[in-house]
Amino acid sequence: MTDTAPRPDSALPDRPSLEGLEEKWDSVWSEQDLYAFDPETTRDQVFSVDTPPPTASGALHVGHVFGYSQADMIVRYQRMRGKNVFYPLGWDDNGLPTERRAQNYYGVRCDPSLPYQEDFTPPQEGGSNKSAKAANQLPISRRNFIELCEQLTALDERSFEDVFRALGLSVDWDHSYQTINAASRATSQRAFLENLQQGQAYQSEAPTMWDVTYRTAVAQAEQEDREREGAYHRIGFTRTDAGAGEDATVHIETTRPELLPACVALVAHPDDERYQGLFGSTVTSPLFGVEVPVLAHPLAQPDKGAGIAMICTFGDSNDVTWWRELSLPTRSVVGRDGRFLPEAPWITTEEGRARYAELAGLTVFSAQKRVVEMVTESGDLVGEPTKIMHPVKFYENGDKPLEFVTSRQWYLTNGGRDTTEGGLRDELIARGAELTWHPAYMESRYRNWVEGLTGDWLISRQRFYGVPFPLWYAVGEDGETDYDTVLTPPVEALPVDPTIDVPDGFTESQRNQPGGFTADPDILDTWATSSLTPQLAGGWNSDPELFSKVYPMDLRPQGHDIIRTWLFSTIVRSHLQQDSLPWKHASINGWILDPDRKKMSKSKGNVVTPLGLLQQHGSDGVRYWAGRARQGVDTAFDEGQMKIGRRLAIKILNASKFALGFGDAPADPAGRLAADPAVVTDPLDRALLAQLAQVVEQATTAFEDMDYARSLEAVEPFFWAFCDDYIELVKERAHGNSPAGEAGAASARAALAIALEVLLRLFAPVVVFATEEVWSWWRDGSVHTQDWPESAPLREAAAGQDPALVDSVAQAAITLRRLKSDAKVSQKTPILSVTIEAPQAALTHLEAASADLTALGRVEQLELAVGEGEEILTRDVELGEPPVKQPRSRG
Repeated sequence: MTDTAPRPDSALPDRPSLEGLEEKWDSVWSEQDLYAFDPETTRDQVFSVDTPPPTASGALHVGHVFGYSQADMIVRYQRMRGKNVFYPLGWDDNGLPTERRAQNYYGVRCDPSLPYQEDFTPPQEGGSNKSAKAANQLPISRRNFIELCEQLTALDERSFEDVFRALGLSVDWDHSYQTINAASRATSQRAFLENLQQGQAYQSEAPTMWDVTYRTAVAQAEQEDREREGAYHRIGFTRTDAGAGEDATVHIETTRPELLPACVALVAHPDDERYQGLFGSTVTSPLFGVEVPVLAHPLAQPDKGAGIAMICTFGDSNDVTWWRELSLPTRSVVGRDGRFLPEAPWITTEEGRARYAELAGLTVFSAQKRVVEMVTESGDLVGEPTKIMHPVKFYENGDKPLEFVTSRQWYLTNGGRDTTEGGLRDELIARGAELTWHPAYMESRYRNWVEGLTGDWLISRQRFYGVPFPLWYAVGEDGETDYDTVLTPPVEALPVDPTIDVPDGFTESQRNQPGGFTADPDILDTWATSSLTPQLAGGWNSDPELFSKVYPMDLRPQGHDIIRTWLFSTIVRSHLQQDSLPWKHASINGWILDPDRKKMSKSKGNVVTPLGLLQQHGSDGVRYWAGRARQGVDTAFDEGQMKIGRRLAIKILNASKFALGFGDAPADPAGRLAADPAVVTDPLDRALLAQLAQVVEQATTAFEDMDYARSLEAVEPFFWAFCDDYIELVKERAHGNSPAGEAGAASARAALAIALEVLLRLFAPVVVFATEEVWSWWRDGSVHTQDWPESAPLREAAAGQDPALVDSVAQAAITLRRLKSDAKVSQKTPILSVTIEAPQAALTHLEAASADLTALGRVEQLELAVGEGEEILTRDVELGEPPVKQPRSRG
């Protein structure tokens, strides 16, 4: 691996400090292109990462710091293993969040009917949510609006990059990308056109989940259930074939009484004995007098409500299923704005028309209130409504319930409708099993999502800022749009904006004219672009040679909450486009929880922004907190852990300076260790290296499984013992103040150098700035481009010494310190005589290190004896006089 040039700061600092390290080393790394990908490579030399592109709208939060730090630890380990790392970072800057932020920031809203204005100046900059109401926003053209979105995302991306640099992410900034720039638009449009050509993309006029606030279709993966208060209303329909003396009323119970005018049938389970005589007959709806059939379908639930339900177009997904499978008519009453449509032509009675006229133009909420009043007045409502709490579908970013609206939309096959054995759904489930998951149990979440799909992926959105569908439709001589005649551009013309560009064979004058063409006005769902991040970052459309060297990628790091969206959609696209998995491994991080154990999110208003945390605790401290968290496990926001991480980073600086102050050790002629292992002759020193070899093996095994937390758990305790016990034990010998003489001093210095260098490399993926700082004091290059430590040279240097010797001597040292603490005397107080009792195995260890032990404890006469138990104890203690404190000079 190519190393960097020697650094200028080669002397030990007087007072090591964490302050300023982030800026200092980010500058050095940038100047030296330390993390740049080398294109002169082969695929087997590369470790490539499909990094999550953060949404560039607003501010980063602590959850970003958490997940990105964990991914960076894995990446840094792979780089130290000799991999040529391809680690780009993109910006997800198209879609609804960016639109909303631009509206609020600039005080504008998009009106596609308006003309473009050259040199447009927005009415404000820096607005807040107070400007969110449309009445307070200036309408501007779509092109002007998109330009403002691009300006704002550029500002956000610069601030995001500053935070990520301060965090120490080792990304290659020369390979950053956007999900809205020309390259990304071309890539997304090419992929869609290939899907269209292969029959994987299709359009359909069908009921679609619709957000009435944002006026856009919403895919299944973007929906969430929220518990809302509702009520069952028991309402009577009238049988049309009831004979004399028969009960002519059929009661249904519904939470959506406002959809009575949209009723197209009643339905019950085919085995429900209560309704056997009704199947095949008709009933008349209350208020509106529309005759509808009574039908049987196994989806009806006999134990729910009255056991018979009204089918409306459309109240929920069951209505859609019944409508499709029973070939029922469409009678939609809710428009795209969430208000009742002006007409319902299937209502033919004068009284019914008059009643519907009262509903026209009302919101769903107001219409429900009025219908309940009507059925109460007419006597069709039986009893009082029964209040309930039930799950209601919402758009994940919305604040009003979703409605089903019939519209023409584009879909991409994703296995939701192909449930045949060996079909697309089975293929995608197999892809999930083929992927290596970290942790492994996350695969079941993926499988459950795929198995629960109810339809294909709706990929069209009725928004403005995004990747346009690269399509036009022919307009007939009668002026009607012919949606079956789709006009597409050649691939080499991409990207295109059909609202500006013209299809081959036409002129601009034919736009929206009989015999001409019209543009598809919609944009691709933002996930339809984000699902192509391996292709975007790897240059699938623009740099095939690069793509061949990085794809399929090695790693996808991401949160568990977007397995159903980003992870699944990326697998779908790669399966359809490349017939492969997009990556080999998926590392899944958990959520950050607030003190109430709730997920931190912008929508809940409980997020913490990271900049203050990085300044207060240092980036190494914050990274330590992230590195302590297990993959896939939700983690409490804990500044206490960040404080511990900061103390660890400070300890690395201070302990390293102390250890390096004993003097130089002979160089290793083989170049495998920081000092010549041949001079490590003392049993304690060899035992330390034997123990360190075990730590290296544990950390390596953990990182090979991408388990950064388990690696840290192995390294950190050893480091604290190294500082608190080993350095204290050997410092007199390392200074040459020991009967062991120069050989003993050389052994200690060599062991200190070897252990310190190995520890710096073990900590480097997590504590990136403190380790780099220490490395620069005495070594050339960067710690982050060194080889990951190997255990074999350490074991050879240990020469078979028992690693347990370190623990035995450390325990004895603790015992000696404790007896002075219990006597409430200074640790510098001499011990005139003491007997240490220990098990036989430990006694052998103490004999081998008795000189270091007596130096540490200032013991003049030490006796060692076999104890009866397993503990190391002291007896027959005689303490000397504490040292006299010297008065401070007043000069």
